[in-house]
Amino acid sequence: MWKMSKKKNKDSKNKATKKEEQATAEETLTTDNQEVTEEEQQEENELDQLRAQVDEQKDKYLRMYAEFENYKKRAVRDKIDLIANAARDTLSALLPVLDDFDRAQKNAESGEFSEGVQLIYNKFLNTMKARGLKEMESNGEVFDPEFHEAITEIPAPSDDMKGKIIDTVEKGYFLNEKIIRHAKVVVGK
Repeated sequence: MWKMSKKKNKDSKNKATKKEEQATAEETLTTDNQEVTEEEQQEENELDQLRAQVDEQKDKYLRMYAEFENYKKRAVRDKIDLIANAARDTLSALLPVLDDFDRAQKNAESGEFSEGVQLIYNKFLNTMKARGLKEMESNGEVFDPEFHEAITEIPAPSDDMKGKIIDTVEKGYFLNEKIIRHAKVVVGK
């Protein structure tokens, strides 16, 4: 009996030891789980920070790329403008010659130039037009200070001509849709 009670005692001690070991193991697992959970949270926080940095870098890259694309477009547009308007000064300097041709044609005795002078005038005018020069129409139009320069005002011959251009003293011109000289006009009041 004594052996049995010793054996029971041993079994109880073993059971108690096993329970203690299990409790210790569970505490260790719980502690390990808490440590693992804390480590996972730290890793996830670091991962979130890295993702935020990557997103920020992507955003910066996209903005820089868009800015560079805009710069390229602006540079091309400026270059095209420069090429289109490179002759602006030269054509502006030749406008008085064109005006002289027009005045000479108006004052010619027969109303027209001789054939040779007419050919020269037409060639000159066509060359200017080929370079982008366009004459501004102004007689009978409503006065617009964006396009016209009023030299004087005179009484309008009729009520419908009030505020309109009665006569053009000096023609205005466009070069590639930009004004290079405003028309000098007489306006009816």
